Amino acid sequence: MAAFAHWMAIALYIATTGVAAATLYRQPQNTKQPLLLGLLAGALVAHGLSLSHTLLASDGFRFDLLAVMSLITWTVGLLLLLLSLRHKLTLLILVIAPLAALALIGAQHAWSGPTPRAEISPGIAAHAFFSIAAYSLLTLATLQAIYLYWLNQQLHNHRPGGISRFLPPLQTMESLLFGLIAFGQLLLTAALITGALFVDDLFGQQLVHKTTLSIFAWILYSILLWGHWKKGWRGNTAVRWTLSAFAVLMLAFFGSKLALEVFLPQQ
Repeated sequence: MAAFAHWMAIALYIATTGVAAATLYRQPQNTKQPLLLGLLAGALVAHGLSLSHTLLASDGFRFDLLAVMSLITWTVGLLLLLLSLRHKLTLLILVIAPLAALALIGAQHAWSGPTPRAEISPGIAAHAFFSIAAYSLLTLATLQAIYLYWLNQQLHNHRPGGISRFLPPLQTMESLLFGLIAFGQLLLTAALITGALFVDDLFGQQLVHKTTLSIFAWILYSILLWGHWKKGWRGNTAVRWTLSAFAVLMLAFFGSKLALEVFLPQQ
């Protein structure tokens, strides 16, 4: 069952990618939207079934780098599916679907990381949930920021045609960006609070870089939201702050796991 779900998810993600590409480049977006969302929903169901077997290993819970990457891409895909019920986000689906397939393959076939954890406390589970949810939302916000930068460049160079004809208006995409960042910031705040409450030795040698960088990312996102609401920051200014904050958060989230699981064990 797990193997069937695994390969079915990969096949459906590939089909989703193909339909998204055809939707953007060949036909008006409305014609294939139900098919696109149906394929994505099926891929997410199969991915979720496969992921449940990956994370719940026979000897404990897997929280290694590639398992978490697969979980994050699944969460981002689910959020994208829900948002696509109100907004046409075909371009983001085109980006996420192949990434989710690659993450799924990596988690299943390309990693022999640390031994799974035998048990996990409710506090640590809450911290992990808030952390992954925050990172997923802020990943989606970052993809949205990249799209906004591209669209701003198109408009600045007086080339608003092409793919942008089938995408939501700039103002709608900007509102969605700051909504994602605000909600992601709330979840990141919850992750930091639960980490402080339930993680032992949060500023110990193995966690100090992750904790410090996460707090720094939280500060950058707070400045961005303050600047938007009080100073009217938008456009490329908002994009630069979003990308900078996410780069710090990515370094905290994945950089520390990469160092602990790949480089330090070899020393």
